Amino acid sequence: MESARVFDTTLRDGEQSPGTSFSYDDKRQIASILDEMGTHVIEAGFPVNSDAEFEAVRDIASSTQATTCGLARVVDADIEAALDSGVEMVHTFVSTSDVQIEDSMHTTRDEVVQRAVDAVERVTETGTTCMFSPMDATRTDEQFLIDVIEAVTEAGVDWINIPDTTGVATPTRFKAMIKKVAAHTDARIDVHAHDDFGLATANALAGIEAGADQAQVSVNSIGERAGNAAYEEFVMAVESLYQTDTGIDTTRITELSEIVEEKSGMGTPGNKPIVGDNAFSHESGIHAAGVIENSDTFEPGVMTPEMVGAKRRLVMGKHTGTHSVRERLHERGFDPTDEQVKAVTRRVKDYGAEKRRVTVDDLERFAKEAGVERQTEEEEVRV
Repeated sequence: MESARVFDTTLRDGEQSPGTSFSYDDKRQIASILDEMGTHVIEAGFPVNSDAEFEAVRDIASSTQATTCGLARVVDADIEAALDSGVEMVHTFVSTSDVQIEDSMHTTRDEVVQRAVDAVERVTETGTTCMFSPMDATRTDEQFLIDVIEAVTEAGVDWINIPDTTGVATPTRFKAMIKKVAAHTDARIDVHAHDDFGLATANALAGIEAGADQAQVSVNSIGERAGNAAYEEFVMAVESLYQTDTGIDTTRITELSEIVEEKSGMGTPGNKPIVGDNAFSHESGIHAAGVIENSDTFEPGVMTPEMVGAKRRLVMGKHTGTHSVRERLHERGFDPTDEQVKAVTRRVKDYGAEKRRVTVDDLERFAKEAGVERQTEEEEVRV
């Protein structure tokens, strides 16, 4: 993998998460961080949606260094609103699967092609970068998909986005699809994957492997239904597993995730890769002991908490071992004997087995009850 550009759609598809609504200030704050981190494209919203949405998109376009993108259906009013907002890229789309053409758009294949071409030509004649998406591409008749792609390519489209709108692709199939699309266009290729089967990030990476230049992602993977390929997962996989520089400042990923979690109202699961509370946490005695000795023993190694602006945590509970307890006691200024460590560890395990969270205050209480003494000033300096 030589390169992988990042197209963030948190403010557009991410906001389409049921129950999520970003305010004007929310959008400006999130866009500012994305921009400072080096995100290549920020899809700021759907300008025709409302006056407030138009203003937010326009202000983000005028205040960021990243390429700002506005979404538009293949409808004149949508296209004009996006152009008027001052974005550098217009992302226009139309359904291409028969089920959506017939039961959502209530039109014909021929009409779809004509409207796609007209929209692309209108955007490109203004000198604005144009991205076109054949919506529901992964459920579209293959030959018709190629016909649409060839038509918009001839119309001068700059980017073709291949969306797995309903999340039904597998990495192998998606990779083959991107290779086929690339053989029928000279436009740059972008991919957009949904997470209905938990394959969004894998599909996004498969698309890049197949020759796509860019992937559309959202922070914390928020978006329609089960969400999109996750910004943090995609970026760190490219950086750490493929050893390819995205140009993104990864040390702000945790900060960005926490802000999006707060503003979106969508809680981040503890076991969420990269940004979940448990991503760099260890409770198991074997794991904690290994990590204390060398963090690479039970962490990826190629990705550390420091790389994403997070901290490693040793969590106390039912599975905690003596190494972890000794480490935490030393951190709190105690100087336990081996027997005292065992006694405190037993208390921690029993307390955690009752499904109770073991806090630092609990640990200190257990230590005092076991007669553990504090380190002297001389010992603290030596430690």
